[in-house]
Amino acid sequence: MPDDTLRVALVSEVFFAADGEQRLRDRLGEAKSLGAQLALLPELPVNPWSPASKAARPDDAEPPNGPQSQMQAKAARDIGLAVLGGAIIYDPASGKRANTAMVFDADGTLIATYAKLHIPHEPGFWEASHYDPGCHPPSVIRNLAMPFGIQICSDINRPAGSHILAVQGAEAIIVPRATEQATYDRWRIVFQATAMTAAAYVLSVNRPGPEHGVPIGGPSIAVGPHGDILLETIDPVALITLDRNSVRQARRAYPGYLPVRASLYAEAWAEVVRGQDKRRP
Repeated sequence: MPDDTLRVALVSEVFFAADGEQRLRDRLGEAKSLGAQLALLPELPVNPWSPASKAARPDDAEPPNGPQSQMQAKAARDIGLAVLGGAIIYDPASGKRANTAMVFDADGTLIATYAKLHIPHEPGFWEASHYDPGCHPPSVIRNLAMPFGIQICSDINRPAGSHILAVQGAEAIIVPRATEQATYDRWRIVFQATAMTAAAYVLSVNRPGPEHGVPIGGPSIAVGPHGDILLETIDPVALITLDRNSVRQARRAYPGYLPVRASLYAEAWAEVVRGQDKRRP
């Protein structure tokens, strides 16, 4: 049945140069011509990789519905394609900045946002100097043909978020990222393990190449809900079709059918929180 599939374009390109808006439209048009219903862009696709340096600039970020957000919304609307993009968004009330994924429907409407929760701080990835961790857990997005959730880059290395999404009904975990080529083998293992244990598709698109001396690079990847690699490519645009029936089969098979003992884990996590609170000055 058509409603049981979702065609996703993995778009490994960034769009912050002077011609960025036109290149974004061109790539989305290419994705639409392939039959895509959703285009997945890399982490912070319309920003240069500013975490290469510890120095944060005011123009790295924008308020909600700022120019970068509007550019992505307009491209989605003009091409008629849902888009998962993002930007550094600051809250005018608090002054805090967040690495924010944004999902635009095919008419350009912003239908969901998600702020990155786990912020690295190391050479080439001085992200804590540029934005704060998000403060809301991930939630399932149900506006398209398949329910899905978002984890941004290093979030996928903390599997609780992905597993919560899966239990809540997400059938795909979508992961925009900015990672080094040299570490890709480790990321592949995490993607496969997450897909298998969550019984969900895992899709990830990387920024395409080195920036400001940071050796960013590595393939786009799509992993099936049984943990099998369905697509692994450095092509700038690649299409993958997700099938809800595959998720259903994985959730009837091992380990998908194992119970998720939410109340037990909730009690354990609550104890962790109480211990952390006691250690705070």
